[in-house]
Amino acid sequence: MSKKKKIAIAGATGFIGRWFIETYKDKYDIIALSRKKVNPSNSDVEWRMVDLFSISSSNKALEGVDYALYLVHSMQPSTRLNQSNFEDTDLLLADNFSRAAQNCSLKHIVYVGGILPKDNLNISKHLRSRFEVEQVLGSRTTPVTAVRAGIIIGPGGSSFRIVTKLVKNLPIMACPEWTKSKNQPIDLRIALKSIHQIIGNKNYYNKPIEIGGSEVITYMDILKITAREMNKRRWIFSIPFFSLGMSKLWVGLFSGTNRNFVSPLIESLRHDMTLSSKLMLKDLPEYTIKETIKRALDKNIKIPTAPSGLAQTKDKNTVRSVQRISNPSKKTALWVAQSYPIWLSKIFNRTIAAEEKKELLEFKLFGICLLQLKYIKNRSDKNRQLFYITGGYLTKRTNRGWLEFRSILDGNYIITAIHEFVPRLPWLVYKFTQAKAHLLVMKKFENYLNNLKKIENDLSKIK
Repeated sequence: MSKKKKIAIAGATGFIGRWFIETYKDKYDIIALSRKKVNPSNSDVEWRMVDLFSISSSNKALEGVDYALYLVHSMQPSTRLNQSNFEDTDLLLADNFSRAAQNCSLKHIVYVGGILPKDNLNISKHLRSRFEVEQVLGSRTTPVTAVRAGIIIGPGGSSFRIVTKLVKNLPIMACPEWTKSKNQPIDLRIALKSIHQIIGNKNYYNKPIEIGGSEVITYMDILKITAREMNKRRWIFSIPFFSLGMSKLWVGLFSGTNRNFVSPLIESLRHDMTLSSKLMLKDLPEYTIKETIKRALDKNIKIPTAPSGLAQTKDKNTVRSVQRISNPSKKTALWVAQSYPIWLSKIFNRTIAAEEKKELLEFKLFGICLLQLKYIKNRSDKNRQLFYITGGYLTKRTNRGWLEFRSILDGNYIITAIHEFVPRLPWLVYKFTQAKAHLLVMKKFENYLNNLKKIENDLSKIK
């Protein structure tokens, strides 16, 4: 009898993760990854606590693993103040996971993202982010297969839950124009079978795959079919003057769903997202959209839940700040990390001075150390520079936070990130002074990198 392959699931507590575990826990040796510490006696699978913002934690989580299923979408903030958007955060998390997969010699990563619009015109932030995650996960030696799906409908699904709440709460629905966009919703059972078919199959390595149902329908059709299956008499029609902003407000209000989750989804729904015949997976079972919705509404189906656990202990006023800055000259993270302190001193006319002492870097104001950073040489390389925040007047905690500069997407961008930082200043003072100043400084530093490219171009013309 062959030994079961070990698969790690990042995003194991989500809709697809929970159902994959429930469906295939006997076929794989599953390592479920969670931010919480889970009591192992409460589960049929092994749960490992992981901080995906940390490469060392990600390395530990993937030890001894053959394959990985990557289901991470960072829609919700993980700290009290999160100065970052989901696109930049997803880039950073994907890069950490890619590095850890390479370090742990994983054989294959399967990533579930979204179908890309065929016209590629004004692609939404949500779908562009999904494509960028594909690129970053596949930027190293571990083979990656991107499974691009439209709406996945099944019991407990968050996207379909929005549909059911709208149908339940609104007898009359004047729908925005985007509800006429075409899609090929897929039954959860087919999505799970597709993932299982792809994992570890070399025929799909480093290739995108698109999955969806056989019926091409609109979002308005989904609302109407759902209303019929819920035995609700609803008047559903479209109007042309509903703006995207009003749509987000409308859906969030009447579905009771967090705006951070609704906003990027609504932006994506304006696209037609149908399957490409060249990228489709073959020989899969078929269900009608009516059968799929009927099953998703079936209250007799037990929805798998993640076991209870304890979240990592954190300080109350923890801050994370992740910014992507354009890097047209494709400077390495090493160059950026070395240039940043010099640039910062210059723009403040040396009022703030950067001083280096062996592996320590201190930023001082009139001789007072504001921040002290310790360079971590053995965990840095030309594309990632890591510093621990070890002291200074502006920080309350000196044993946990870190700063990093990271080159990403073939050097076209630099990610600058502060993690687990706890400010000394009173929270409201910090939030409206130091935090805002950091964003402004990063924007000015981005302008500096952009101007470098202009100068280089001008010099090349002279030569």
